[in-house]
Amino acid sequence: MSSIQPLSRERHAGLRWRRFSGYGFTATTAVAPLAAAEVGKAALALPLAFVERESGWTLAAVLSLLPGQNLYVAPNGNWIVAYVPAAFRAYPFRVAWNEAVQPVLCVDEASGLVVESGEGETFFDESGEPSASVEQVWAFLQETAKGEAVLANACGKLHAAGVIEPWPITIQGADGAQQVTGLHRINELAMNGLDDAAFGQLRRTGVVGVAYAQLLSMGNLSTLGELAQARAQAEAAERAKAEVKPMITLPEDNTIDWDWSKIGR
Repeated sequence: MSSIQPLSRERHAGLRWRRFSGYGFTATTAVAPLAAAEVGKAALALPLAFVERESGWTLAAVLSLLPGQNLYVAPNGNWIVAYVPAAFRAYPFRVAWNEAVQPVLCVDEASGLVVESGEGETFFDESGEPSASVEQVWAFLQETAKGEAVLANACGKLHAAGVIEPWPITIQGADGAQQVTGLHRINELAMNGLDDAAFGQLRRTGVVGVAYAQLLSMGNLSTLGELAQARAQAEAAERAKAEVKPMITLPEDNTIDWDWSKIGR
């Protein structure tokens, strides 16, 4: 059974939830979806790329070039750049979609933030309605979901205009050079080559700003590379430290009387 469960009085009325204190829960997330309203701020701090999903195209924050890794969260859970994607800010809550394609508020019961007693906030008030704090989270998640839909629509228009291309990124791995797949960027030459009618249509629908934000964000790829190098060096140092063996092994008997006056003589 999935740990992501729809919030319900039957299941959660007797439980409480705590707010997260760090972003360690994002440590294995390499790509984070974005909403339209956050593209500008995200572009200043993170590399952004177009990604294709079953539902269509969208723009996402690239947190690592390797799957299962997030270089923007420190080992202590701190986020290390100025912007945190909205998709992470409502944890342990999230939005799912039912068969009628309607948003449903869910909670991650395996987050460690859903508790039976002690400190925390209630899911429901005394009348059985969602508590004020839960209502605030739900409103935020619904706005974020709407923004993600708006951005996906804009990305679809850019793809239809023929200005999205694969982003050629190569990384050095244990097996040599590897090509990163699945990430796309704006083809600036194709963008500049659009005729007045096509470009004007993109501009009138507010799509041009998304294209230029992605182009601007590409400068942050160098920072991602620096973070990857620092992470690899730190991990290598930890492995080396673990492999170092002591030159001598002292006996466990701490009653031995060492004559320090003779040492070095």
